[in-house]
Amino acid sequence: MPELPEVETMRRGILGIVGSRIAGVERARCRRRPIAIEPALNRFRRTAVGATIAGIGRIGKRVVVQLDRDAAIVFEPRMTGLVLLTEPPTLEHLRLRIKLDAGPAKELLYWDRRGLGSVRLLSNAELADRFDESTLGPDALAISAEQLAERLGASRRAIKVALLDQRAVAGIGNLYAAEILHRAGIHPARRCDRLKATHWRQLQSAIVEILQTAIRFEGSTLGDGTYRNALNQSGGYQNHHRVYDRAGEPCVNCGAGRIERIVQAQRATFFCPKCQPRRQNA
Repeated sequence: MPELPEVETMRRGILGIVGSRIAGVERARCRRRPIAIEPALNRFRRTAVGATIAGIGRIGKRVVVQLDRDAAIVFEPRMTGLVLLTEPPTLEHLRLRIKLDAGPAKELLYWDRRGLGSVRLLSNAELADRFDESTLGPDALAISAEQLAERLGASRRAIKVALLDQRAVAGIGNLYAAEILHRAGIHPARRCDRLKATHWRQLQSAIVEILQTAIRFEGSTLGDGTYRNALNQSGGYQNHHRVYDRAGEPCVNCGAGRIERIVQAQRATFFCPKCQPRRQNA
């Protein structure tokens, strides 16, 4: 967390600042572990202050604020980061204030409870180099079934683990991988090299359906309440989870299976043994 739906919700939530001018950049007073802000603040200011925000994009799980100066500000939320236009959940975890003129919002804020995220100002060339096809796979909302099979089909990894590999497909994390596999009817421990063409088509369809629905509900705010949208409001997709964090509960799809929990690559995985049998003939 946040994954593609949450980051896309952040991106959409700050679209209104396109056309605003950056009037100032300051690191907030925070006694917590400092986050990575690059380059050093004086250099950051020299490029950013006075620039106009030309667009708001997303690269995988990152929000990209494009400037009119051949540069972009990249917010990478990692575990608990938020990009906000209003007062944050707590002031003690506020990390960066970007003051704005000539637009609907006075500030663009970056907040991060655990401090694992980062804010980086990159030239357009640096941006293209850092996130080229050797380091980041196609976006999960755009990848085709054929691309999935090409990138993952020869792997001996479990499909759930493979879906978390950002070099193969960008944007999917632990929560949505479980939801996607349940929708596709594929057991999370099934090896990639044992999936057939029909499975890759089912998987691609499930990826688009689950992610688009989660975006429509503005992402998932889990029990710790950390994730919030740009206006500091909770998401709603947590009320529609099929398997995630529902161990022991009946499956909402078949009604016959009980959701099980296993651990894969040190992360919890949830699935329905009835809807997602380990052995599949299809």
